[in-house]
Amino acid sequence: MKLNAKNEKKLVTDILIKLGTQENQADIVAQATVDADLKGFTSHGIGRFSQYIKGFKAKTINLEGDIDIERETEAMALINGNSLFGQYVARRAMDLAIEKAKNVGIGIVGTHNGNHFGVTGYYSDLASQKGCIGVVIANTEPAIAPFGGKKPLIGTNPIAIGIPNEDTYIALDMATSVAARGKLLESRRKGESIPEGTALDKDGKPTTDPAKGIEGSILPFGGFKGYGLAFLIEILTGSLVNAGIGTGVKGTATCSEDCTKGDLFLAIDPEKFVGKEQFNDETDKFLDEIRADNGVIPGSLEVERVKGNLANGWELDPVLFDTLNDICKNIDIDIEDYAA
Repeated sequence: MKLNAKNEKKLVTDILIKLGTQENQADIVAQATVDADLKGFTSHGIGRFSQYIKGFKAKTINLEGDIDIERETEAMALINGNSLFGQYVARRAMDLAIEKAKNVGIGIVGTHNGNHFGVTGYYSDLASQKGCIGVVIANTEPAIAPFGGKKPLIGTNPIAIGIPNEDTYIALDMATSVAARGKLLESRRKGESIPEGTALDKDGKPTTDPAKGIEGSILPFGGFKGYGLAFLIEILTGSLVNAGIGTGVKGTATCSEDCTKGDLFLAIDPEKFVGKEQFNDETDKFLDEIRADNGVIPGSLEVERVKGNLANGWELDPVLFDTLNDICKNIDIDIEDYAA
């Protein structure tokens, strides 16, 4: 079965509302899900959706109430997500960071007690769409072993940066591991192997089996550099925001237990620094230099994927279709009604 952006958004929204999700939160979850699939991050889009449904049953995702702002100044805030959808908590956090940046030049908002929020770049994009630089970091359940060790103690801790530009989409969205855990989960579901150099099994030996990689550890990108970045993100999204850290982070790979991850959202308004016009002019000059040397602009791959997926839609693999179909049958929804 094939989906497109419009039908997937409606499918996700309809399922969530049928299950009792607040309409405004269902809409944000659907937007983030479609954004991931349009960009080709299927492991963090519809492929991750069934995890949230399991969270309903385990009562680790709260369908009622709202966030609480626990601490706040002109430039920062700390949010308790009250176990609501991670996408909703993250959207509220970045919106608040943008608001603060527009007022004082910079806004930084930390969150704890949220849930898995999908693809990190969706939230940095929110800032760049409003004329701000957006930076988002998060921690996850341990998957990376310390440099020199073999026991997973650090998450695949993603980072996303979005730069506002009138003509060019400039963005970086990546895990600090060679591959995000979601990629391994997706490969396991599809019965596919993972590339060499991605993961180690529980005995510290290289493996191309995603199941063994999940049981073992995923390698950091770039050796010690990726490990060091993941290590520091762990602290910035753990200790700093009253969230779990290291082995204290749970509930991102599955929803069987309460999610203890943390997130940090940063928005910077160039207008308050050098002015929007100067910032854009200098950025455009730099882009021209890169293009003159046939260089690649970060974000260009996502632009091409979005174009292709908007035009052609995307196929659900058989296992994912069966999983979604079972969810739909239980709430009297015919999944075939949403086929592209």
